[in-house]
Amino acid sequence: MRLGLAELIDPALAVHVAECREFNARTPPGRGPNGPEELREARARQVPAAADPAAVEEVVEAGGRRATVRVLRPDGVAPRGVHLDIHGGGFYLGSAVGGDVRNRQLADALGVVVVSVDYRLAPEHPWPAAPDDCETAALWLVEQAEARFGARRLTIGGFSAGATLATTTLLRLRDRDRVTPFVGAVLQFGTYDLSGLTPAGRLIADEYFIQAYAGHVTDRAAPDISPIYGDLRGLPPLLMVVGGLDVLLEDNLALAARVSAAGGDVDLRIYPESRHGFTSRSTGMAKAARSDIEGWLAERF
Repeated sequence: MRLGLAELIDPALAVHVAECREFNARTPPGRGPNGPEELREARARQVPAAADPAAVEEVVEAGGRRATVRVLRPDGVAPRGVHLDIHGGGFYLGSAVGGDVRNRQLADALGVVVVSVDYRLAPEHPWPAAPDDCETAALWLVEQAEARFGARRLTIGGFSAGATLATTTLLRLRDRDRVTPFVGAVLQFGTYDLSGLTPAGRLIADEYFIQAYAGHVTDRAAPDISPIYGDLRGLPPLLMVVGGLDVLLEDNLALAARVSAAGGDVDLRIYPESRHGFTSRSTGMAKAARSDIEGWLAERF
């Protein structure tokens, strides 16, 4: 068996490489806010687009806690299932409403309800606020999805910090019930070592988002913060999506290897010449990745 990046990349993606290189040449790599003032400025610049039909926001309760979610039903059809979406943004940026347009497209493409959780953000609400809110939304779906939406099959997904939170949510539910109620998870370029102890984790160890989210924690190798250190048995099938130029590539490779070693089902897909967050762009590579995600989720439903 040969194991190399070339074997993990679909040859059909080669047609998009030149466009990605041109995009990268004219677009400098993104950088997250590097302190409280930059964070305030970045938040002020965020103006989410509206989805049509619009999402419905509500406060849900489960396990003795409450969380705010946004619900998008598929237009004109009975839902086949429910997908729980967790937005990214380094645990300190972003919002559920920022994903409305993308989630509306997913709901209509797959004929599923998409529920997005508006988890509390750091540094105002550091760990464990975000995973608490995500777990609450997930538990609410486990308890109420069939009664509310007439659908029993559940999937979960997120990008960047949202992928991290999707993973910790799955681990929390697995530890609670010893079995996951979700039939699949899509993890887009998550960060799985916030401790800075692994070689992959050291690449981002000085990032402000880690300090904002978990700087108060003595041991950031706790699996609820850095799931790479967790017991990864009993997870549902995973689709892991990451760009070949992503600073988190090694971190994603490491998680995929650990899940696989624990007996898990991992579909790891690497997209060449693609940086962090690439699936939100308008390139052919991004469109191919989004199509892959929709196809993979469709099989789960």
